[in-house]
Amino acid sequence: MRRQVPNQAAWIAPARREAARVAALAVLAAGAGVCLALNLPGHFSYDSVVQLAEGRTRSYGGEHPPVMSWLLGLADWVEPGAAPFVVFDVALVYAALAGFVLATPRVSWLAAALAAALVALPQLLIYPAVVWKDVLFAGAAVAGFAALAGAGRLWTSLRWRAASLLSALVLLSLATLARQNGAVVLPFAALAVGWIAAKRGVSGPRSLASGLAFLAIAGLVVLGGSAALATRLETGSALADSWEALETYDIVAAAAREPGLDLAVLAKRAPWLERQVRVNGVRAYSPERIDTLDPLLAAYAGRGDVHGLIFDQWRELILRHPWLYLRVRWSAFRWVLTQPRPLDCVLIETGVDGPAGEMAVAGLKERDTQRDDALAAYAMRFAGTPAYAHAGYGLVGALILVFLLRRRRAEDIAAAAMLGAAFAFAASFALISIACDYRYLYALDLAVIAAALYVAASAGVARSQAPADR
Repeated sequence: MRRQVPNQAAWIAPARREAARVAALAVLAAGAGVCLALNLPGHFSYDSVVQLAEGRTRSYGGEHPPVMSWLLGLADWVEPGAAPFVVFDVALVYAALAGFVLATPRVSWLAAALAAALVALPQLLIYPAVVWKDVLFAGAAVAGFAALAGAGRLWTSLRWRAASLLSALVLLSLATLARQNGAVVLPFAALAVGWIAAKRGVSGPRSLASGLAFLAIAGLVVLGGSAALATRLETGSALADSWEALETYDIVAAAAREPGLDLAVLAKRAPWLERQVRVNGVRAYSPERIDTLDPLLAAYAGRGDVHGLIFDQWRELILRHPWLYLRVRWSAFRWVLTQPRPLDCVLIETGVDGPAGEMAVAGLKERDTQRDDALAAYAMRFAGTPAYAHAGYGLVGALILVFLLRRRRAEDIAAAAMLGAAFAFAASFALISIACDYRYLYALDLAVIAAALYVAASAGVARSQAPADR
């Protein structure tokens, strides 16, 4: 009797096809490990020190989304200093990239090569370990869309589809809670869910219902989370104060552009404040950031007779001088989008620094080691290069978006929705930008990086090719 020899080609061929995926994932895993090794226990700036102090005391000021303070408090409970939060952030960012590598049925070797180049960028080598809400938002949002891409690939498996959609819902809800303008991701995610369902054979009404259900459930999660966190707020005025600062910034910027601008509301109801705006405000104004206006903001802080005056003057500026208002907003947005003088904008912060009182409450000590300086110097070497060019990332993202919408595989839809959400998030800063710090549009750059890695991974995969689970 002839002895049967296993057909080696039957398992060698699939193994070879998966080698590129394994290599890309190994590069990302190594990148995450290097990021943690270089940066732990993480980098804390003024805002993150304040948020850790709030997390420790379980009392939130409200100036920043309280979910950040809550998570830092949990991490600090696990290990004083909140290093577990840094591990969580790094894991989010790298898991998001890995998710897009896993989402495509076949992986090109181009993915491993691109991943090796990407992990050397400051956006992946250092930024995930900087304790900023911008990083949390970016990581959670991109990871959420990666989970939707996984749902698109594994749609026919009810268990994996449900797990992927649930993961996406949790991650995108977290992203929404992490930034005041983060809610823009949810409509794009709902659109992706409905479109993916239709692509995978679900009828039109049912696919539409799937998207709407995802949006409704995510909305309820966000509202419930916001309500629960609001019970720990010290005061409800912090957000209103932030909007009033934005309005003041716009009024001062308009007066700086047109010295003869009629500030009728202030002139009639608070002449002293009009003088402050025209003299001290205009003199201190800079399109780079609002910090130069701190003395002006302090001059009327806590004064009840100013309540509503700034808003009324701001509204009159928009209604009576819309073109001037748009010029003011474009100037602020141009600074955050293009950073014409990058060294005047905050590109990176390393070490630990913050207000003395909050540092003591948070249990932190000021830190500025040689390693911190070396990391900052490494990141600053990229200043003025395409690595920090939001507009450049936007252009690449637009080209990728066109490609994905032309190919339109189920997984492509999730990546395209991610890019759409990133563009909408970036565009929202046209209305609210008051500083040119790089971190504000970090989510846009990370989304484009993830989409580029996904396109590289799926290079050569035809539009009509069936997913691996079929």
